[in-house]
Amino acid sequence: MNYDIIVLGAGSAGLNIAVFMNSIGLKVLMVEKTVVGGDCLNYGCIPSKALISMAQTVYAARRAEAFGLHLVGNLELKKVADTIKRRQEIIREHENADYFRNKGIDVEFGSPEFTGPRSIRVNGKEACARKIIITTGSRPMIPDIAGIEKTNYFTNETIFRNRQLPGRLLVIGGGPIGVEVGQAYQRLGARVTLVTRGQQILPKEDADIATILGTALQEEGMKILTGHTPVRFADSHTLIIRHLNKEMPVPFDQLLAAVGRLVNIEGLNLEAAGIAVENGRIKADKTLRTTNKHVYICGDAAGDYMFTHWAEYQAALVIRNMLSPFKRNVDRSKIAWVTYTDPEIATFGKQSRELELQNKKFQTISIELKHVDRAICEGLVQGLLKVHLEKGKIVGGTMIARHAGELSGEAIGAMTLGIPFSKLYNRIYPYPTLSRINRRAVQKYLGARLTPRNANILKRLFLLTN
Repeated sequence: MNYDIIVLGAGSAGLNIAVFMNSIGLKVLMVEKTVVGGDCLNYGCIPSKALISMAQTVYAARRAEAFGLHLVGNLELKKVADTIKRRQEIIREHENADYFRNKGIDVEFGSPEFTGPRSIRVNGKEACARKIIITTGSRPMIPDIAGIEKTNYFTNETIFRNRQLPGRLLVIGGGPIGVEVGQAYQRLGARVTLVTRGQQILPKEDADIATILGTALQEEGMKILTGHTPVRFADSHTLIIRHLNKEMPVPFDQLLAAVGRLVNIEGLNLEAAGIAVENGRIKADKTLRTTNKHVYICGDAAGDYMFTHWAEYQAALVIRNMLSPFKRNVDRSKIAWVTYTDPEIATFGKQSRELELQNKKFQTISIELKHVDRAICEGLVQGLLKVHLEKGKIVGGTMIARHAGELSGEAIGAMTLGIPFSKLYNRIYPYPTLSRINRRAVQKYLGARLTPRNANILKRLFLLTN
């Protein structure tokens, strides 16, 4: 069968490409190995945020006891799991095979493999296309710890179907999945211990930001063991860890392995298509084209930032590069992401470590959330905003605060559009809103420019004109 486009994978990147190319009249085949919707709908963004939302409700109810209310009854995790599934199904109404087939896209379930530079085989059937895009996603890495086979461990692909709340949950890994799910289970009523080899949780984040979050998690009761190395499982419910050459047991009832992800490129027979692999990842240029000029790669499979919105960005870039003779390169300088803990962490653009390594001359403006009146009213004083400026424009930053994902939108917009930071002061910020943390940051920036000399000039101007 001949096609214009073959998309390998039906996650965020693959769906965006398949739907757009179909909408302009091209013949599209989409091949999916397991289930439409990819990691985001089935094992990631959607179920995790549904879990976090319900955990927040339970946590708020328990905190209401400080005002004289009393919570009775036991939480039923099976009802939480059922609710997660129902919310997934709402989205699945427009992310399923029949939905896309009705739009004119051919959908095939199976394990594809290349048979040539422009051809694949799936379920014994051959198909070829002008362009093929690899969007096969990623999967959770299983930690190499002796005895892990003794345990019935969870990963992000199975934890959201869990129907029994454990007394003790052990999380191995201090990345976003570990801290998000760990906090949710702590709020639902489990006693959570998080173990990570790193010296801080969320190692990609600013150290000050990670410290604030760590303090917040510990205040809620989570036990965080940084700098601890998992050694072996003594039995199905005991992990032995090492710290400063001393070993200690960590008992648990359930285990979540959240130590990273691996790209899904096995079994594709890439050699038949002339696609090179380097260090376990498909080799691609800055336009996301592989060593085969007819094949592109994007999404998690590219081994870059593993976020749904980054997959969407890459998909849009691939579409443009397939349609235009003027190719555009990936631009990582304005990437942004959110870690959905409470408080949330929003990170955007270049961070101080990267700017320092590049010997950039930059200025950092920092404002604590406790200086914002709305935060004081709601008791949300655990928060910090850092904005990094070059020549008066935002090049990056980070924020930890309730709703940081939304609050950071203004700074991200100014960074993306190249708007001078000082221009944000012209906006009227309704009082009292949490977004006034951005106004306070601009005030601090402008205040630093009011040197004694500038103040004297302004004073003279006033006296001359009045």
